[in-house]
Amino acid sequence: MRGLGRPRGPEFVTVPLGAREEPAGGPGFPPQNAPGTPQSPPRGRLLVAAALVAAVTGAAAGVAGARLYEGSEPASAALPRVAAAPSAGLSGLSATAARVLPSVVSVDIGGGGGSGFVVDDRGHILTNAHVVEGSDEVTVILNDGRRVPARVIGEDGDEDLAVLEVSSPGDLSPATLGRSADLSVGDQVLAIGSPLGLSGTVTAGIVSATDREVRLGGARRTAVQTDASINPGNSGGPLVNARGEVVGVNTAIAAGRGGGNIGIGFAIPIDRAAPIAERIIRN
Repeated sequence: MRGLGRPRGPEFVTVPLGAREEPAGGPGFPPQNAPGTPQSPPRGRLLVAAALVAAVTGAAAGVAGARLYEGSEPASAALPRVAAAPSAGLSGLSATAARVLPSVVSVDIGGGGGSGFVVDDRGHILTNAHVVEGSDEVTVILNDGRRVPARVIGEDGDEDLAVLEVSSPGDLSPATLGRSADLSVGDQVLAIGSPLGLSGTVTAGIVSATDREVRLGGARRTAVQTDASINPGNSGGPLVNARGEVVGVNTAIAAGRGGGNIGIGFAIPIDRAAPIAERIIRN
C-alpha cells in the first residue's frame, strides 16, 4: 500500500558548545559585512544561548515538579472524557415507547405467531384473527420474557380480530385506548410488536391516511395507513399516537415483489376494534 509521502519539517542543527564561529564566507574569506556596519550575532551563538536558557528553565521546572510530587505516586495518564449527563426522565417518543411496551405481547402458536396487547386488567389480549387461526391454545410471551398460556375466547373473521385470555392476569399492564377519529394525516405514530420474531420492536412513522379502503378479513374495510415499518409478526400489535394511546391494530402491509416493508402499512382503527373486542369478552 502506498503512503502519502514522508513527513517533512525544519531541519535542526546542533552546534557544539564552545565551537568557534567561522566567518560568513567560510575559511580564508574575509567577512562580507562592510566596515563600520553592526554585525548581527552569529547564528551559532544564538543557538547556544537558546540551549542554555532552555536547560536552565527545564531544570527549574524539574525541581518544582519534584517538590510538588515528592512523596506521592505519579498521576496516571488518562484521556479526557465527557462528563456524565445528569439523569432525567424520558421524553418524546422514548417516553411513549416506555409507556406502551409493558402492554405489548408476542403470540406464539408453534411455528408461527404475531403480536397483541393487553386491553384490560382481567387478562384479555387483543390480536388479529389470522394470527391465531385454527388454534384454541396459544402461548403469550410478555415484555419481560415470561411465557404464559392463553386461550382464544372469540374471533371476528370479517374484521380480522381475536381476543385471548390469560388465566393469571395479576401482573399484566393494560394499554390505554385512544380515539382513531381524532387522528390527522401527518400525526406521529409508533408501531410496536414482534416483526420476524423480534419482540418489543418499536418503529416510528406518521399517519399517511385515516380512511384508506383495503381488504381486511373477508371484506373491504377502511383502515389507518401509516409509513411506520410493519412486517410479518407485527400483526395484532398496537399502533399508538404520541401520547401512548392505542389508535389502531396493525394488520396488513402493501408489499413489493420482495415481500418486505415498503412504507405502506394498515391498522384497524381502534374505534372499530374496541367495540368488537368488548362484544367478544362479554359473550
